[in-house]
Amino acid sequence: MSYIEFQNINKFYGKNQVLKDISLNIEKGQFVTLLGPSGCGKSTLLRCLSGLEEISSGRIIMDGKDITNLEPKDRNIGMVFQHYSLFPNMTVEENIAFGLKMQKKSKEEIKAKVDSAIQIVELEGKEKAYPENLSGGQQQRVALARSIVQQPKVLLLDEPLSAIDAKLRKSLQNSIKQIHKDLGLTCIFVTHDQDEAMVMSDTIHLFHEGRIEQSSDPITMYTSPVSQFAAAFIGNYNILSREQFAAVTGKKIASENGIAIRPETIQIVTDPSEETDYTFDGVIIDNTPKGNVLQYNINVNGVKMKVDVLFRSKVLFENGQKLRLSVADHNCIRICRKEQKRL
Repeated sequence: MSYIEFQNINKFYGKNQVLKDISLNIEKGQFVTLLGPSGCGKSTLLRCLSGLEEISSGRIIMDGKDITNLEPKDRNIGMVFQHYSLFPNMTVEENIAFGLKMQKKSKEEIKAKVDSAIQIVELEGKEKAYPENLSGGQQQRVALARSIVQQPKVLLLDEPLSAIDAKLRKSLQNSIKQIHKDLGLTCIFVTHDQDEAMVMSDTIHLFHEGRIEQSSDPITMYTSPVSQFAAAFIGNYNILSREQFAAVTGKKIASENGIAIRPETIQIVTDPSEETDYTFDGVIIDNTPKGNVLQYNINVNGVKMKVDVLFRSKVLFENGQKLRLSVADHNCIRICRKEQKRL
């Protein structure tokens, strides 16, 4: 039996169905990410697990116990939100200790647990500071400490890093993963950022309009998308119909639901010996720098293709330049699932 089981979960707001027969299992100690665009149902499912939302039908089992109708306070679940929701008139240590005081723990136990939590989130020296004197990242660490100090069975993180700048975000990603590892917590993380999901997760559940589109480990999610939505959301793939593929390569391929090709798997041919299964010519439309990668948009017989190369001076080409391109057959992924008709 899995540690957490969502069994046929449905959630309606009036006539609007936000969750559509969701069933998934989560093992103890896993770091699981619910990934998807805004409005797909991922945060709603998290809130249903925490007890902040009631489900319309279905059951939630945690550690062998049906918690579907339990009050939030009886579920022993910690939750960290996008907005820190700290008490402005309380210091760091007072914010962290608040829940323990409500549980009427002894002063000695509270101090020991708060000191430990402060050390875990690396806020030593900030115990007496008020939220207004902390950076956004430090405030989020306080919110994280406030949750883990309760020693919850499960820690839920609802887009906790989306309001934080990119550099600090990476640091906090590492911190959260280390805390997960050190404490052996079962963590469920919600994000719309596919890169963040790839870095953080043991398992990703990709949501699309209230349903789970694909569930897998990050590598499988990236390399083997099951649908056009998964390919478009996760890997920035070139998604071609059979007709478009034939127009690009001059060859037919068996795939009723289309073909997905990652931009980085398309090679710019400078030597005939580099040609692989499919070779074709194109003209550069424009390019976009993306960190250490330069993405070319290339017109191939009327089909726009994205091609990624490492940002090196020796492979820079001009707009309007004609290029010879090649891709191996094993990098042409046959999409196995049709796009579902959504209600």
